[in-house]
Amino acid sequence: MSRDASTFDRSAAVTRSLLGWGVVAGPFYLVVGVALALTRPGFNIGVHALSLLTLGDFGWMQRANLILSGLMVLAAAYGVLRAIRNGRGLAIGTLVGIYGIGMVFSAIFLPDPVPGFPPGSAGGAVSTGGILHLVFGAVGFICLSIAAFTYARWTARRGEAGQARFGLACAIVVILGFIGGAILAQSAVGIALLWIAVVAGWLWLALASAHLYTVVPHPVAAHRPTPAEA
Repeated sequence: MSRDASTFDRSAAVTRSLLGWGVVAGPFYLVVGVALALTRPGFNIGVHALSLLTLGDFGWMQRANLILSGLMVLAAAYGVLRAIRNGRGLAIGTLVGIYGIGMVFSAIFLPDPVPGFPPGSAGGAVSTGGILHLVFGAVGFICLSIAAFTYARWTARRGEAGQARFGLACAIVVILGFIGGAILAQSAVGIALLWIAVVAGWLWLALASAHLYTVVPHPVAAHRPTPAEA
């Protein structure tokens, strides 16, 4: 049965579909990444950063994971731009988009091997590609943290205290987890902090996207107010 064009808001439907990718991206990335981490010979999930899975004979799997997840993030970023049509929406969408671009480039510029991974590696080498991988990762985490903070400010202005506290908490955890993980990168504590930052970032993107999904008017609602402009 076809929808009546006079009652179906195609723009709202597209925006909601784009935001849906923000919910999917994190679980997809984490499930695939953990599955690879548990099955790759020589990889120790408590010692090695997940990005090292891009190396070696089966590194293409994690590279594909990064690229696909990054494209999902970019779709969600565009959804944010469409859902929040003001300066904060532009900021949040752009920052999330930079995070997605960083993921894609992190799959192109690979990290340097470390002692023991890939199997047989002595580590110690520093390459331009390895440095760029770290730079893209750092920029991505910083942008995601700022996006969560900006989202907290936007929801606070709308009177959504719970969303504001959630955004602020995630912003703090992401940036502190990344900084701590970078400083202690060669230890199990550092890897744990990076995992916390990654999970907090994906959690924020998923729940913020889900919240914005409810802000966008239903495509078949009889009366549809304009997307959030507060």
